[in-house]
Amino acid sequence: MARQYKTYDEEFKKTVVNLYESGKGISELSREYGIGKSTIDSWIKKYKTITTSTGEVTNNDEILKLQRKNRELEQEVEILKKAVAIFSKK
Repeated sequence: MARQYKTYDEEFKKTVVNLYESGKGISELSREYGIGKSTIDSWIKKYKTITTSTGEVTNNDEILKLQRKNRELEQEVEILKKAVAIFSKK
């Protein structure tokens, strides 16, 4: 028989992480909401707030998105450099 997994919307996940950041423990949240500790831990890794050295507040998910975008832009720059080299030879 196929196992049924419960799905949670992103807003609920962020709420649980906010509760964790306000001082509630993972065990307490797990009992209160009936969610596995490892699930809550993965949400914390993804959604916890990070304060940068400039004072900006972000989260790990946003950092990963920015890193992906940065890699894409670096690849585009390399392609454009090669194109310029090809067309400048003529």
